[in-house]
Amino acid sequence: MNVTKPRRTRRTHSEAFKQSLIEACGEPGASVAGVALVNGINANQLRRWMRERGIEPPALSCLPLRVAASEPMGGFVPVQLSPHVDPPIRLELRKGAAVVTVEWPASSAAACGAWLREWLG
Repeated sequence: MNVTKPRRTRRTHSEAFKQSLIEACGEPGASVAGVALVNGINANQLRRWMRERGIEPPALSCLPLRVAASEPMGGFVPVQLSPHVDPPIRLELRKGAAVVTVEWPASSAAACGAWLREWLG
């Protein structure tokens, strides 16, 4: 039995395609990685095309973080939480004309389930 692996071929891109991607990287808010991803190529390939044409790719670092000098750094920050309201489990049981409504605290849902299984028999 002969098994042949398919041969990988290099993709080739036209100069116009490369140039259009390089120009897209210069748009405000555009990133090299984003432009490359949308066009199905690796970001490193796009950066290489830029370097080959004498265009310096933008820095890979994040935007600078600005912290006002008056802001405290770290420490405890108190947060006011509203009291936790435990919504009840509400069961409405009907048999003929009779209706029985049962409300059970959600915090004891397991006990509610056990009671219901026993009640239904």
